[in-house]
Amino acid sequence: MQHLIDICDLSVAEIDRLIEKSNDIIKHRENYSEKCKGKKLAALFFEPSTRTRLSFEAAMLELGGSVIGFSEANSSSAAKGESVSDTIRTVGCYADIIAMRHPKEGAPLVASMKSSVPIINAGDGGHNHPTQTLADLLTIKREKGRLNDLTVGFCGDLKFGRTVHSLITALSRQNNIRLILISPQELKIPEYMKQEVIERFGMPYEETDSLEKAIPNLDVLYMTRVQRERFFKEADYIRLKDSYILNLSKLAHAKADLSILHPLPRVNEISVEVDDDPRACYFKQVLNGKYIRMALILKLLGVE
Repeated sequence: MQHLIDICDLSVAEIDRLIEKSNDIIKHRENYSEKCKGKKLAALFFEPSTRTRLSFEAAMLELGGSVIGFSEANSSSAAKGESVSDTIRTVGCYADIIAMRHPKEGAPLVASMKSSVPIINAGDGGHNHPTQTLADLLTIKREKGRLNDLTVGFCGDLKFGRTVHSLITALSRQNNIRLILISPQELKIPEYMKQEVIERFGMPYEETDSLEKAIPNLDVLYMTRVQRERFFKEADYIRLKDSYILNLSKLAHAKADLSILHPLPRVNEISVEVDDDPRACYFKQVLNGKYIRMALILKLLGVE
């Protein structure tokens, strides 16, 4: 039985096959409409989510399966003090596969040790979000036609952004990926990410606080929001927040085939005027998330 807790639980070959399967689902959706008939997905969301939860539910329903679960901890027995282990062992009696989001880092890993059915980590605190990374990889592959030979810019909160850390880890296993890390001093990429991933795998990288300087060199721009709550001084936040708003004037200096990604939700870091630009891929990314989760559910359930 296979779980997905961390993106590195999947080999590069397995990710390639998931991308291939997703592309086949996109082309031939009718062939997949009953693949999970009689199967149940439990969506256990101990903290709020819009895209990830609905994406998992839509994925299972489009495969002909059904969905049970809850959308906040207060509506589960966790509110009475039940442990994650007991919840998982109970839900495993009712469902064939579990997608779980939890505010505590490591909770899905603990769950996987006790579960009788496959566990998918749908986000654990600031730690991991492997299915978002799969959606990101599918989007890059569909837009650029490749996952290697790319200059990828990450902009915004690189310190706390679990989606950033997860995607950089996945890209470290591809060939000839160059990183440009764009953030304020306060939100730079953590040292452990530099040492354990970027430098360990020999990824060329540069750090800058200027989106304008970086943008002409990028093939992919991964935007994230600068979060007010991460700053000790309100004045620092106010000074920096507008430096990282992507608008059409900044895009004027970008490549014609730049792909702009964002894990969403956005606040104001991408101006709505960018939404109609052909380089904006973030809503395609949402749709790709559904297809890659369909492929993942099929894989973990062993459905051909």
